[in-house]
Amino acid sequence: MPASRLLWRALTLKHRSNCTAFSTSSCSPNMSKSKFSHLPLSTRGPIECAVNGSVLLNTPYFNRGSAHTAAERDEFNLTGLLPQSVQTLEQQTKRAYEQYSTRPDDLAKNTFLTSLKEQNAVLYFKLLQDHLKEMFSVVYTPTEGDAIQNFSRLFRRPEGCFLSINHIDRVSHDLAQWGNPDDIDYIVVSDGEEILGIGDQGVGGILISVAKLVLTTLCAGVHPNRTLPVVLDCGTDNQSLLDDELYLGIRQKRVRGKQYDKFVDEFVQSARKLFPKAYIHFEDFGLTNARRILDHYRPKIPCFNDDVQGTGCVTLAAIMAGLHVSQQKLKDIKLVIFGAGTAGVGIADQIRDAIAAEKGISKSEAAKQIWLVDKPGILTTDTKVDDGQKVFVKDSSEWSGSDRSLLAVIKKVRPNVLIGTSTVPKAFTEEIVKEMAAHTPRPVILPLSNPTKLHEAVPEDILKWTDGKALVATGSPFDPVKGPWGADGAEVSIEVAECNNSVVFPGIGLGAVLCRAKLLTDNMLVAAVRAVADLSPALKDDTAPLLPGVEEVRNVSVRVAREVIKTAVSEGVSTEDNIPDDDADLEEWIREQMWDPVYRPLKRVEAAGASRLAKAELKVVGSLEDVEDKEQRVQK
Repeated sequence: MPASRLLWRALTLKHRSNCTAFSTSSCSPNMSKSKFSHLPLSTRGPIECAVNGSVLLNTPYFNRGSAHTAAERDEFNLTGLLPQSVQTLEQQTKRAYEQYSTRPDDLAKNTFLTSLKEQNAVLYFKLLQDHLKEMFSVVYTPTEGDAIQNFSRLFRRPEGCFLSINHIDRVSHDLAQWGNPDDIDYIVVSDGEEILGIGDQGVGGILISVAKLVLTTLCAGVHPNRTLPVVLDCGTDNQSLLDDELYLGIRQKRVRGKQYDKFVDEFVQSARKLFPKAYIHFEDFGLTNARRILDHYRPKIPCFNDDVQGTGCVTLAAIMAGLHVSQQKLKDIKLVIFGAGTAGVGIADQIRDAIAAEKGISKSEAAKQIWLVDKPGILTTDTKVDDGQKVFVKDSSEWSGSDRSLLAVIKKVRPNVLIGTSTVPKAFTEEIVKEMAAHTPRPVILPLSNPTKLHEAVPEDILKWTDGKALVATGSPFDPVKGPWGADGAEVSIEVAECNNSVVFPGIGLGAVLCRAKLLTDNMLVAAVRAVADLSPALKDDTAPLLPGVEEVRNVSVRVAREVIKTAVSEGVSTEDNIPDDDADLEEWIREQMWDPVYRPLKRVEAAGASRLAKAELKVVGSLEDVEDKEQRVQK
C-alpha cells in the first residue's frame, strides 16, 4: 500500500478513536437505542447518502465541511476538496461565532447567517441554538424586518417558491416541482401585505416565510428539509417599491377581489393535493384577508394563522399565568384590548373561546367579558366594524352621550387585564395605569405593539406607577426592572416576559405534523395555551417572567406538542397510527422525531433505488421527472 494511503488510513483510525471521546458532539449522536427509532422521522443513526464530491459539499443538509471524518472523505470522494484537518462541530461553531461577531451591524449579521444556512444546515442551527438569546432578534424581529425591506437590494439567490397572481395557471406546476406527496410536512405562505409591523413588502414577504420555518426547526425540531416557504406575489401598494428599479416583484398595484381569492384557493387546493400531509401556516396577510382566509379554510384543512391565532395563544398563556399569580380565575376576567386590528381581535377570539370552554357557555356570551377599543373609542353597534370585530361590539345605548376613550372605558368597566395592540406609543398613560391598579390588586398589563418604539408603555413606568404590583409582559424584550417593592421596601428585580409567539406556534405545528391532524381545532389550541401557562416561571416566583423564555423553547415545544396530540386523538382528528397513550412515552415519541443540529454518520448507498433525501433531491427543483403527471393528478 502506498505511504500516502497508509497515512490516510492512520488518520481515519485516529479520528474514529476520537469520535469515542466526542460521543456527545459531532461524531456519533443519537446512536443509543429507542423503542421509537423505527419511525420514518427518527433522528437516530446514520443518514443514507448517494452523492459524493462537490455535489455533497453543495448540499446543505449533507455538507459538514471540515468536520467530515477521514472515513467520509475517503468514502465520498472528498479528498482534495477540503483542508486536511478534521474538526468537530464545536470547533466549527466557535469559528462561525467569531465570524458573526465581526459583522458591523445586525443586518450584516443576518446576511451572514443566511449565507451560512445555504452552505451547512447543521452548523447554522447549532450556532443559533448555542447563542439563541443573542441571535433571536437577528434571525427574526426586528432585524428580519430590515432584511425584508431590503430584499431586492440584498438578493443573492432565491429560496422558496414564488407564485404569481398573473400566472394562476402555473401554480400547481410550480408547486409540484418541490417534491412528492410525502416530502413536505410544513408550509408557510405569505402574501407580504402586513409584515412585522412594517406593512406591505410585496415579494419580500418570502423572507417572513423563510424566517418562520427557521423558528419551527430551531424551536420545535421540524425537519428543515421537509419544509416549504411560499410567497403569493399579488403586486404591492408600497409606492417606494414600485418606484424602485431593483424591486423584484410584480410591478403593479395589489390585485384584490375575485382574482385574489381564486389565486389563494388555487394555491391551497394544489398544496393539499400535491402534499396531502402538509400543515399550512398563513403568515402576515393583510387585515382584510387574514381572518377571512383562515375562517374559510380552517374547517377543511389543517391550517393556522400566527397573527390571528399564535398571538392570541401566547397572550392568553401570559394572562392565565398572571391570573394564577394574582389568585384569580379565567372565568372572572374583564378584558380591555386597545387596538382592534388582526392581532387584537385574534387575541380576543382566543380568550373568548377559553372563557367559553371554562364556563361551559356560548362564545357570544363569553364575548361580553371583552371590550375592544380602537381609534373611534370603544366599538359599539353604531361603529363601522368588520366581521371579526362584530361579535365584540357593545350596545351603543350603554355608551350614548358618554366618553368612549380608553380611560373612560377603564373607569366604567374596571377590568383586571389590559392589552395593547394599537401601535400608539405611550397610549397607556400614568392615569390609565393607575386607574387599572385602583380596581384590582394585581392588574395584568400587556403592551404588545412592536417594535419597541411603538409600545403603549414601558415596563419600568408600569411597575413604578403600580408600586410593583402590575404583572407585565411585552411584545419585545426588555431588561429586568428594579424597584423598592420587596418586603419592608427592599429592592427587588422583576423580570419581564416577552409575549413571543415562538414559545407556542412551533409546538402547535410540531404536534399537528406528527399526529397528521386533519384539522387544528379550538380545543387543540386551548391545550397548547395551558401547556405554556403551566410552565410559567412566575408560578413559583412572582418576580419571574410570566412566560418561559426562548432559551427553554424546545422543552416547551415538546409539552405543547404532547398536549396538542392528545387533544387531536381525543377529538378524532389525528390520522397517525400507534401514538402512545402514556405521557412519558408520548414525549419520547415526540423527541425521537425532532431534528437536532448534530452530525449523524453518513452511510454510502447506491443511487439506484435510493430515497430522494439520499440523492440530495429534497427541495431541489428540477429533480423530479413526473411534474406534468403530478399536475394532471391535481387537476383531477
